[in-house]
Amino acid sequence: MAKAKTAHVCNECGAEFSKWQGQCGECGAWNSLSEIVLEPARAAGAGPANRRAGWTGQVDPPRITALKDVRHAEEARVSTGIGEFDRVLGGGLVEGAVVLVGGDPGIGKSTLLLQALARMADARPGPALDGLYVTGEESLAQVAGRAVRLGLPLDGLHALAETGIERILEHAAQARPKVIVADSVQTLWTAQLTAAPGSVSQVRESAARLVRYAKETGTAVFLVGHVTKEGGIAGPRVLEHMVDAVLYFEGESGSRFRVLRAFKNRFGAVNELGVFAMGEQGLKEVPNPSAIFLSGGSLHQPGSCVMVTREGTRPLLVEVQALVDASPLSNPRRVTVGLEQNRLAMLLAVLHRHGGVAVGDQDVFVNVVGGIRVQETAADLPVLLAVLSSLRDRPLPEKTIAFGEIGLSGEIRPVPNGEERLKEAATHGFARAIVPRANVPKGARLKGLEVIPVERLSDALAAAV
Repeated sequence: MAKAKTAHVCNECGAEFSKWQGQCGECGAWNSLSEIVLEPARAAGAGPANRRAGWTGQVDPPRITALKDVRHAEEARVSTGIGEFDRVLGGGLVEGAVVLVGGDPGIGKSTLLLQALARMADARPGPALDGLYVTGEESLAQVAGRAVRLGLPLDGLHALAETGIERILEHAAQARPKVIVADSVQTLWTAQLTAAPGSVSQVRESAARLVRYAKETGTAVFLVGHVTKEGGIAGPRVLEHMVDAVLYFEGESGSRFRVLRAFKNRFGAVNELGVFAMGEQGLKEVPNPSAIFLSGGSLHQPGSCVMVTREGTRPLLVEVQALVDASPLSNPRRVTVGLEQNRLAMLLAVLHRHGGVAVGDQDVFVNVVGGIRVQETAADLPVLLAVLSSLRDRPLPEKTIAFGEIGLSGEIRPVPNGEERLKEAATHGFARAIVPRANVPKGARLKGLEVIPVERLSDALAAAV
């Protein structure tokens, strides 16, 4: 078999060279050239999917078509057997989807996918899907031992210890599984490239082969990705563009709770959140994460305020903590965990100008409890209320929640889905809610929840004492 022709392409500027060299001659970047395979373009009708569909060799020329005339059907979804996993995927697994799962070492990526694979193969009721677990980092004995330790049903679950992408696809073509898990994509390699496994070119080419196989056969593929010390998935950035969904596993060291977040999803909404708890039987889904984030017992302490944030379609109650202390430095510190630091500096300026509260000589530390990162502006009002509570060393009234965006002129702006946030607070037994006036429900009042509308920052500060 003749060796495929290869070239070297710069990852920074895209310049192409016939052989490897240390520095790109176009942009001057060092060690940026990676090897790629030069393949002749194939006819659109020459793929295996077209042959199975009864392709006769006649290829219709492409033409411009009105989108309203294009026939399409809604994607059929299959449950993974894990509700929180289905939520992040957008309601279930789509046929032919390629999902990239990343996260820190030991956080539970392999455990979650092995659990999902076993439950899909043992689905009752519903269609059972045979799965193939391809491991490049563990032996078959290790995979089987973990499955037994987790108490998973093994019927319909098969494993393969292989890293060569050509042999993996050969075995998959014979077994015809409905779901494939490749753990991990950084261990895969193709014989057409001379680069070492894990290099940019090997990761890209191996992933491209699996994506092509998934689209031609309708097999769903999960790719496990290593992460770098900066937190991104190792390998070329194009890897995230090739797949249909990118999921990240997050969690603090020492905590048994894990958060699965979607950053890209072609078949559903992004920024969905799934919460899991790691135990002896593997990962267990947490259907009510608000109760966990509020279980610390420090809600009625100075510097604490509860807010209602939204992650995708789910409202979450989280605690915002603030610590204000006299600073020995000429430039007091502004430290945030789970929030944007520059926004805290802006909010403190608004608090001084329109609230009459000066913290210019104080260190201010703000933390979102539970490892949640809040990116929406609904956290503005809870942050300032927590800062005021810590500064005065006086807790907020018991069972009080707040949310709202604060403008530079001191106005309290509404946030989306205000009524859903209030219903979530009422469900967990909160009695008072300080919210923007535009977010007050127009219909009947929520039972047991007093809604206090505010329009200015001064009104919110007065209602909090």
